Amino acid sequence: MYLGIDIGTSAVKLVCADTDRILASSSVGIQSSSPQPGWSEQHPELWWQATRDALTQLAGQIELSEIKAVGLSGQMHGAVLLDRDLHPIRSAILWNDSRAVQECEELRAAQPEIGHIAGVLPLPGFTAPKIAWLKEHGPDNYAKLSHILLPKDYIGLRLHGELATDASDAAGTLWLDQAARNWHAGIAEASDVARDWLPQIFDGHSGVGTVTAQAAAETGLTPDVPVVAVGGDAATGAVSLGATETGRGFISLGTSGQLFVADRTYKPNPERYVHAFAHTLPGRWYQMAAMLNGARPISWIGGQLGLSAAEVVALVETVRGDRMPIFLPYLTGERSPLGDPYIRVCFFVLEDSTTRADICRSVVEAIAFCFADAAQSFGDTMDNLPELAAIGGGSQSDFLLKLIATVIWKPVVRSEGADTGPAFGAARLAAYSEDAITGADLAFQLPTANRFEPAELTGLVERLTQFRRL
Repeated sequence: MYLGIDIGTSAVKLVCADTDRILASSSVGIQSSSPQPGWSEQHPELWWQATRDALTQLAGQIELSEIKAVGLSGQMHGAVLLDRDLHPIRSAILWNDSRAVQECEELRAAQPEIGHIAGVLPLPGFTAPKIAWLKEHGPDNYAKLSHILLPKDYIGLRLHGELATDASDAAGTLWLDQAARNWHAGIAEASDVARDWLPQIFDGHSGVGTVTAQAAAETGLTPDVPVVAVGGDAATGAVSLGATETGRGFISLGTSGQLFVADRTYKPNPERYVHAFAHTLPGRWYQMAAMLNGARPISWIGGQLGLSAAEVVALVETVRGDRMPIFLPYLTGERSPLGDPYIRVCFFVLEDSTTRADICRSVVEAIAFCFADAAQSFGDTMDNLPELAAIGGGSQSDFLLKLIATVIWKPVVRSEGADTGPAFGAARLAAYSEDAITGADLAFQLPTANRFEPAELTGLVERLTQFRRL
């Protein structure tokens, strides 16, 4: 049995699996803070406590002593800042934080080829500009800085005591030379980072260390169980769906949104803010459009209207008219394909007849429209994809998947266990590290539970056209 841990933005999720199926799972919610407009932070200790609590839940379903290896996945780009004693200096600055805009401009000027080296142009959500921001705006904390980790790697540190990451998570920092899969000295220097602050890079299936006695006492895991590097949530979610080979792709509908296409070749396309990143497996890369908002606008509008996410979606399906407003869903700016940290939410064409259901429908449609824009930014890269799998909490909405299939004009499938995503991928890479499965087995795709074909939906194309004009 193999354990996958996924450090998400809204929850820590755990999955225990054997070589091809999920045996048990657990989840513990966590909160972000926003001390100032555009800021998004979480303290690393929240992740560790949530991991311990999720393991306690898991222990009620399976015997933790039967776990043979642990794999780690998590939210990308977050800056976990440690002092020389490996203690967090401050809360981690997350992927959806937009404070480091000026630092992005300076980094782009200092490294004009950064988009082709690092696979994407600088944006404030990435890790590198956050350190330059810290030097300017938090000099006392910057003076204490000795090590930088990514969120899942902090949990790795607590489990095995090593400073390590993998290529796919390193890919999202802007410091990685994607083609070489190593830290780029020039970009690190341009963002005020010393090379020895950065962790060692491993392939995703490589063992990094073993569970220490202290970690075992805190978690209930067995001492000396191997801990595997695995990857950022995008690449590890791909593994959960078998998207490790050319011709495989998926969409992710979590707090953020992703449109992911696997490849064996590094193909940067920075001008459209399409990310070209190292995959968690050697010799593989991927292209990805990353939307900061994903399915988050559903819970946001639910919060404003006193509805659960499920109630929002149910209300949406009652709308039959063609006078819905148009919604821009940019709660925290946007990455792909706009590259605009300042753009924000707005409703257009509200009128006296607009109902709560109409408002909810416009919010859900806008999520689909963002995926349509993302697909368009790929050019002909997606032409040969037979279908796209869907993962993440938002993938549980049939209506949303129908909308996305229609606006990108490509079938979307929901697999069994799609809501487990990166945690299951992490468990599978842990199994691979122990030779329980082969590299070819990682291309295994979970059985399809539902398939959504493109369909003609009244007025949808016209509203997409309006959306793109705004």
